[in-house]
Amino acid sequence: MLILMLLSFIVVAVTKPFKYLTSLIILTAGVTVTTIFSFRAFSEGSIEMPIPFLQGNLSFIIDRISAFFILIINLTVYVGILYARGYLKPYYENKNPLSLSIHFFSYLWLWFSMILVVMLRDGIAFLIAWELMALSSFLLVIFEAEDRTIMKTGISYLIQMHAGMFFILVSFLVVEKETGQMSFDALKTYFANHSNIPLFILLFVGFGIKAGFVPLHTWLPQAHPAAPSHVSGVMSGVMIKMGIYGIIRVLMSMQSELLETGFIMLAVSLISGLFGVMMAIMHHDIKRLLAYHSIENIGIIGIGLGLGLIGTATGNPTLGLLGYSGGLLHVANHSLFKSLLFFNAGSVYQSTHTRNIEQLGGLMKKMPYTAGLFLIGSLAICGLPPFNGFISEYLIYIGMFKSLPSADLNNSILLLLTIAGLVLIGGLAVFCFTKAFGITFLGVPRSEKASVAAEVHRSMIVPQIITVIFILIIGLASFVIMNPLFNMVSGAFSIPSTNIVSMPAISSLTKISILGGIFILMTAVIILYRYYHLKNRIVSAGPVWGCGYTAGSHRQQYTSTSYSYNYNHLASPVLHTKKIMDDIREEEIFPGSRTYEQHSDDAFKKVVIDRPVDWFSSILKKIAVMQTGEIRHYILYAFIFMLLILILTIFNII
Repeated sequence: MLILMLLSFIVVAVTKPFKYLTSLIILTAGVTVTTIFSFRAFSEGSIEMPIPFLQGNLSFIIDRISAFFILIINLTVYVGILYARGYLKPYYENKNPLSLSIHFFSYLWLWFSMILVVMLRDGIAFLIAWELMALSSFLLVIFEAEDRTIMKTGISYLIQMHAGMFFILVSFLVVEKETGQMSFDALKTYFANHSNIPLFILLFVGFGIKAGFVPLHTWLPQAHPAAPSHVSGVMSGVMIKMGIYGIIRVLMSMQSELLETGFIMLAVSLISGLFGVMMAIMHHDIKRLLAYHSIENIGIIGIGLGLGLIGTATGNPTLGLLGYSGGLLHVANHSLFKSLLFFNAGSVYQSTHTRNIEQLGGLMKKMPYTAGLFLIGSLAICGLPPFNGFISEYLIYIGMFKSLPSADLNNSILLLLTIAGLVLIGGLAVFCFTKAFGITFLGVPRSEKASVAAEVHRSMIVPQIITVIFILIIGLASFVIMNPLFNMVSGAFSIPSTNIVSMPAISSLTKISILGGIFILMTAVIILYRYYHLKNRIVSAGPVWGCGYTAGSHRQQYTSTSYSYNYNHLASPVLHTKKIMDDIREEEIFPGSRTYEQHSDDAFKKVVIDRPVDWFSSILKKIAVMQTGEIRHYILYAFIFMLLILILTIFNII
């Protein structure tokens, strides 16, 4: 690992055409080595490797939880760099070698830092890796820094990442003061002798900012659209999961107050899931829409973890095992379908040069492979069989349903509310992606950009197909990965009697996988039959829109705004939707042309970010009157400062 980190500096030295190849070789070596160690950790339980050249007992430690996250990181980052080859091709013409060097170097170091985060237990070493992750991802976000909006977004992102690190640092300092150790291993000792909730909240805020839980999510919908699409896929697919990893480490160490902590996790996660999907529906920027869905899926992961905590606290191994397992599996599933969707959005952007779905339409005929891949990603993220998103949500659901008969009144109400919340999240996700897919790929083109679109190069299609293969493997062969998953969860969270719970779950998943395989086989047979049936026939094509007459223009089909109009009317108290349009006056018999815009404000961003920033800016503007530009005034300020210090010294105040 350390050798590869040193070799990464070669990227800066090689010529422009070889920067990508050098990065790919280094990343391939790193992914291969860490993947081998991860599989060893799954079989042996844990691997500890002392770090050479460093004094003390600092080591790389890979247990099954670390190995699980390493495999997810490696797959998403590696597919991302394969996709980047085609995506970055147009940038080679207008980007200088230094910009490309910084980009590829930062991509490698984002991978390094994430791997280090999941392998380090020492507090200081962990925080250094955490900071490297923030800095490298910041440099990736500002790839197009010539755009001032992107630069401003990057700075905002970096500030919020440092705010999260501050909470984590304070937490480690509290632990060190009480235990004498600054590490994850010392958390158990601290939790055993102190109230668990205060420190949990500190750490949850720190890690929750990275993960994107509401109301700590405000950086996420800004940074993901600003970054290049392969970076967005990695950030959403795995980088925000480093926050989930940190929270899992904290939950593994907790000794008491598990029920109260579970309620906190569950409440925040339900709010995050609902708010994320509700905001996603209202956005027309396809990458911003996907960013809000990341918040939704972080909420689903949190629901699983929260239910697992409640199951452990109430002595319910069914809810504990299936809740934790569903949450952890959704970490992997989300990394797959969300990276696929971001890569897909990048393909659409490269072909049409717009992310606004109101300007798209009709792309299914012009970009059939991209449309098919987006459809698969959409079905997976909606939790529909036979794709992977269904499996993790199914585990969470059956954990709740199986726990209902033995639950008391309070827990029954809690489980029913959680089931209703998860159902609502899933239903709204289906609504959102029918809009996203339909408006983007179906109908007729709504702009010249969409009319001239063409399918992207296969170098951008093949990496997405690799991701689809893993989506189908989990969806159709989930019973194969369930035993390792259940063993990992039961060992990490000390859940007894796992066979009583795991065997029925594996049996039901096997039946679901068989039915899913039959469905896919039948679909393939129908497609093949249609192909051979029409092979020697003349197939005529007509206008897309025809119902008694042919539509005159694209204006006579649904837009993104009209599609979600009724939903917007119902949800406007939460979404704070603003309509921008000149009203039609009563005396206007023949109204003139008008524009209509609809904008939804993120209420949490207004309260958490905008208001404090505006207040601080107003203070700075008032102080700015002291900046007169005259030397005599600056000499006076220095004199007043020295006089103040003298007075404070005389009275022994300092």
